[in-house]
Amino acid sequence: MKTRLIIYPTLMAALIFSSCSSKSESEAKDKPVAVTTYTPTLLHDGGMFISGMVSAKQTAVISTRMMGYVDQIKVKQGDKVKEGQLLLVINSDDLNAKKAQAKAMVSEAEAAAKNAERDYSRFKQLHAQKSVSDKELENMELNNISIQSKLQMARQGLNEVNAMLAYTHIRAPFSGTITGKMIDEGSMANPGMPLLTMEQTGDMEVKASVPENYISSIKVGDVVTIGIKSLNKNISGKISEISPSSAMTGGQYGIRIAIDQEAKDNLHAGMYAGIQIAGKYDKESLKEIWVESSSIVKRDQLTGLYVVTPDQEAMLRWVRLGKKNGDLVEVISGLNENEQIIRLNGTKLYNGIKVLVTK
Repeated sequence: MKTRLIIYPTLMAALIFSSCSSKSESEAKDKPVAVTTYTPTLLHDGGMFISGMVSAKQTAVISTRMMGYVDQIKVKQGDKVKEGQLLLVINSDDLNAKKAQAKAMVSEAEAAAKNAERDYSRFKQLHAQKSVSDKELENMELNNISIQSKLQMARQGLNEVNAMLAYTHIRAPFSGTITGKMIDEGSMANPGMPLLTMEQTGDMEVKASVPENYISSIKVGDVVTIGIKSLNKNISGKISEISPSSAMTGGQYGIRIAIDQEAKDNLHAGMYAGIQIAGKYDKESLKEIWVESSSIVKRDQLTGLYVVTPDQEAMLRWVRLGKKNGDLVEVISGLNENEQIIRLNGTKLYNGIKVLVTK
């Protein structure tokens, strides 16, 4: 009895302690995390800076409509070629056999057509002499038309084979430089499979993307300054094209910039280009949003910021960053100017955690 009296109070004490501990942990979990916030800095520089890339004005991916083994490759990466130059040959033994058959069918059809035409001419003479009836002449005329049609079918069949043979001898669509070779001799080529890539020689341009908050402020013909970092020089250009839609590019509008002819020396496709568009537009439409670089969260290739929601919770907002200026970095998209951004300061945050904003 004494043993039981001692054990029961011990168990009751343990239960009471466990209950208090769980309650304190729950309260600690629900307790808001104290954070400090700030709103983005707005700058109005009257201009814009975007990044782009030098590109050949015309590029081509060379492929074929035929399936077959590659017999010969006449070029290698870096070769300069002229329009119409033979680049690659695909085995065409089966097509050559079909071509021989088509030629034989054409010869047979031509002989039959000549015979039918002669018979028709004889029947016309006999009909004029009242030696054959109208029905017999009509039958001979229809027979001649039918055989002439078969001759045309045979000739078109030969044309089809010749057209297919053209796809076994791949030629350059324009003068340029071979920039890539994706197949070797002896490999199997399939319809639509990329075999070679080439770029037009000399004629270069710059391709870039413009955020949606800038697109209303630019137009075709605007003069821009292009900085080529690898060459350490600036060149002049003009906007030649502006894409009317960003539906497939995540809110970015593609533009093309024509480069002055005299500035194309030493330019190569793929070079990075920094594009500065002069500030002659409405400053309000070019309002830039800047945030503290220490607030940026990086996860793999993504960048984001923690903001405070109306329910006083932390939420990670993925953003696209632009240029840097000291401790500030520009946010191109993904953030509004009136957001409350949380300063990290070593605080561990996650989506949905309650926060208490302090001064």
